[in-house]
Amino acid sequence: MAKTKETAKEGGFGDNIRMDGLASKLMGIAGGIGVIGLGASFGLGYTSDKSQFMHSYLTAYAWILSIGLGALWWVVLQHLVNAKWSTVVRRVGELLASTMPMLALLSLPIVIPALMGDSTLYIWADSQKMHADHLLHKKAAFLNRDFFVVRLVIYFVFWGVLSRYLLSKSVEQDKTGAPEIRSKLQGLCAPSMILLALTLTFAAIDFVMTLEPKWYSTIFGVYYFAGAVVSFHSFFALALMWLQKNGRLAKSVTSEHYHDIGKMMFAFTAFWAYIAFSQFMLIWYANIPEETEWYHVRAHGAWGTVSYLMVAVNFLIPFFGLLSRHVKRNRMALGFWAVWILVVHWLDMFWLVKPHMHTEHLPFSILDVTCTVGMLGLFIAAAAFASQKVNLVPIKDPRLEKSLAFENF
Repeated sequence: MAKTKETAKEGGFGDNIRMDGLASKLMGIAGGIGVIGLGASFGLGYTSDKSQFMHSYLTAYAWILSIGLGALWWVVLQHLVNAKWSTVVRRVGELLASTMPMLALLSLPIVIPALMGDSTLYIWADSQKMHADHLLHKKAAFLNRDFFVVRLVIYFVFWGVLSRYLLSKSVEQDKTGAPEIRSKLQGLCAPSMILLALTLTFAAIDFVMTLEPKWYSTIFGVYYFAGAVVSFHSFFALALMWLQKNGRLAKSVTSEHYHDIGKMMFAFTAFWAYIAFSQFMLIWYANIPEETEWYHVRAHGAWGTVSYLMVAVNFLIPFFGLLSRHVKRNRMALGFWAVWILVVHWLDMFWLVKPHMHTEHLPFSILDVTCTVGMLGLFIAAAAFASQKVNLVPIKDPRLEKSLAFENF
């Protein structure tokens, strides 16, 4: 696709690349849904079953955090490898990554109870229970309330500063056109990728793996990362489709760009399966009681059914569904699989978190819906807020022309 004629209204870019009033409308609708959803969740949770609320909230939070972290990883990757195909859609990824402050606020209903010694989610939040168990006592240097909060502050400060800096420098280039910004960001993203890998891994451990503090997996962070990347690309595809449906980026984003996003969805569907099998196989082969108990719970009864279902809905079905080149280039088909992946990734978080409740049945409740809808609404509202005064395309990035003309082989 060739670059279209310049128009002064769009800052020299021949496409509708400003949200304008659409941002305020989206903020109002998504933010309202988010407030109502979480308000209902808190009301239902604290007037009925606190454990159900806390586990439902953590399930939804692990899901929405993975999308935000997937966005940040993707933006860092594009700068690191000097990607050209993605330039025209990179700003949308930057806006999704800029939601880190909102994600930090959403973590408070998890962090504050733990800090106050509430062991509903984390047994290690109760120091007496930790020291009463010999094995847990040995882990108390890491699993304690104060260090937990310190780690989370480090994570969110790093993610927030990095995402804000990447967005601000990209927007600055829209105004100055300074070509050196590209090399500056590329140099920054090399060490940032390492730090992002470490913080994402430890965040997955802190929020999810320590629900069962006696269990451990050396690749749990990679497992969570795989889900984060595939869920982000699915959300990314839907966001671009929504923008185009509302008259934004209609000429700039083509089936060529969707094709590459679809490739990432396909690749990380396979990568998730590889990591999931590797984790299971190594623990099964070693047959260490502290490790196998976690899978034992998920292999029997209703949870056993879910485990087998996960193999089909999280790998086999989307793998073959996304295999065709034509599917990746068809927006309706790609949109279907994007929704599918987001739903089954939520199921994956449910499978990770909810067995901790130690119930014989599947502990699904209306709280799972309200928490998820509420967080999704606030996440979208935060991205819409960041989009109000910026272009949806980095109009003076020197790689933009190649991105607009990008074609897959």
